[in-house]
Amino acid sequence: MRVRAEFTTEPFRGESEPPAHASRTFEVVRAAGLAADFGPLGTSVTGEAEDVVVALGDVVRAALAHGATRVTLLVEPERG
Repeated sequence: MRVRAEFTTEPFRGESEPPAHASRTFEVVRAAGLAADFGPLGTSVTGEAEDVVVALGDVVRAALAHGATRVTLLVEPERG
């Protein structure tokens, strides 16, 4: 099954460079070989459920290790 996940890391920082907790999580999903889109309010990722779920564990660990105070996550089946 393919899924789509969206996650945000906080704290947000307005118009400046993305904080380390945000940019590092994007690097994690890209390194996992997943299709990802980094946006101003979060990152979206799509792929096979098992691959996405494994990567999301790494995302949470990376976010917290790089200063995130909160990680918000949504996962849903990909609509065809």
